[in-house]
Amino acid sequence: MPASITLSHLSWSAPDGRTLLSDLDLNFGPERTGLVGRNGVGKTTLLRLIAGALQPHSGSVTVHGSLGLLRQTVQVDPAGTIASLFGAVDALALLRRAEAGDASAEELANADWTLEARMSSCLAEVGLHVPPDTPLSSLSGGQNTRARLAALIFSEPDFLLLDEPTNNLDRDGRDAVLDLLASWRGGAIVVSHDRELLDTMDVIVELTSLGATRYGGGWSRYRERKALELAAVRRDLADAEKRVAEVDRKAQDTAERKARKDGTAKRKRAKGDMPRILMNGLKNRSEETAASNARLAERRRVQAHEEAASARERIEVLLPFSVVLPPTHLPAGKTALSIDGASVGYGPGRPILRDISFAIVGPERIAVTGPNGSGKTTLLALITGQLQPWSGNVKVMTEFALFDQQVSLLDPSLTIRDNFRRINPDANENACRAALARFMFRADAALQLVSTLSGGQVLRAGLACVLGGPRPPALLILDEPTNHLDIDSIEAVEAGLRAYDGALLIVSHDEAFFDAVGITRRLDLTEHRT
Repeated sequence: MPASITLSHLSWSAPDGRTLLSDLDLNFGPERTGLVGRNGVGKTTLLRLIAGALQPHSGSVTVHGSLGLLRQTVQVDPAGTIASLFGAVDALALLRRAEAGDASAEELANADWTLEARMSSCLAEVGLHVPPDTPLSSLSGGQNTRARLAALIFSEPDFLLLDEPTNNLDRDGRDAVLDLLASWRGGAIVVSHDRELLDTMDVIVELTSLGATRYGGGWSRYRERKALELAAVRRDLADAEKRVAEVDRKAQDTAERKARKDGTAKRKRAKGDMPRILMNGLKNRSEETAASNARLAERRRVQAHEEAASARERIEVLLPFSVVLPPTHLPAGKTALSIDGASVGYGPGRPILRDISFAIVGPERIAVTGPNGSGKTTLLALITGQLQPWSGNVKVMTEFALFDQQVSLLDPSLTIRDNFRRINPDANENACRAALARFMFRADAALQLVSTLSGGQVLRAGLACVLGGPRPPALLILDEPTNHLDIDSIEAVEAGLRAYDGALLIVSHDEAFFDAVGITRRLDLTEHRT
């Protein structure tokens, strides 16, 4: 039987009772499927349900074939190695004993002499050239992602389940993922915000609060279809709102006519111009007609309002949030950040960056680039004071905000609303709620604990709390800001940052993001790597 995945009437709710997936029916075959949708809509949850890491609350998941899952975030085992990631520790130890002449005849019969060559081939396929005993803790985030991809390839599954596979990867790493999927002959379900990667998919499946929709082709074709859908829904909403206005107007006209007619009949009864029995009959028929007209008008009114509400709900699903930033008034000649001859590292005598000097003056937009392991995270730790320079000086001369990959400026034990009030103590409740609503945290959504949010929701909450305040900081430091955002949100952030009048320092491998926000200068850390 060909490899396949079938979801039948699948439903799942979060521990707090929120329904993420409801009565979902989907089929996946040996094709490359891009799974897209807003942050928090349930994409990662769906992968975990397919992989068996979660059990559905109702419905079923039927899998024919083997699965390989690449999770979006994993806790690196401090004692783990490349060999343990591949599940090859014992097999490699046997080879070492055999090479040393210490293996028994029975062990030699079970030795896999091609193991190291096959492991090296899988690692090379993702652009990683390290020995099997390399500690995972010594690898950068991007190198860890590559190693986990290589281990998936090594296990030869029928289906790849990839959750944000290009997160943290440099250009070479992203090319390796593109090449891997281009040559993959099994099935693949890929959750990603990477527009370049999604354009190589055979199918796009979009998850929304209304369910799942399948689109043939890659990202560009999907976006074209969505633009047409949005235009159609806007027309539907305009038509529905016209019907609401028309129904309300007709109801008002009917009520006014009835009032005039009732007034005339009342005056006739008062004059005695009409027999009582006839007057009572007319009165009864009038009341019956009025009641029938009222019921008909109410049905039409309810139907018109339901159609308008349905169109608004569909538009809500189609449209992203908006990022509109107040001015920072950062002067063009003001130095926001200065680093002069700084060297820094984590272990004595082992600097990661050596003799680095640069400054940000006025509203400059600087991209920090370099391959995985070149020291980008180290530079941010140096700027924000988490690491002290061994030599040289670091000065930050304006208010700044760091959006690291954990969005650590938020307190995970507090709600989004309470984090906003903590970060913006002068903002009143109305200003708080209005700012959070612009980032799509409306009503009770603003009362979610940060610890319960998805990665993209956490970043969006951080942006709301810092950029939604009355005056954003004049220097924004962004570490891989597109890693966890859905694509609509990325485009909204891009639009907001284009209009931002402060300074930007951005660590990213996303060239499309750099182009969109108007980078003016690049800092390549390869020149300062020891």
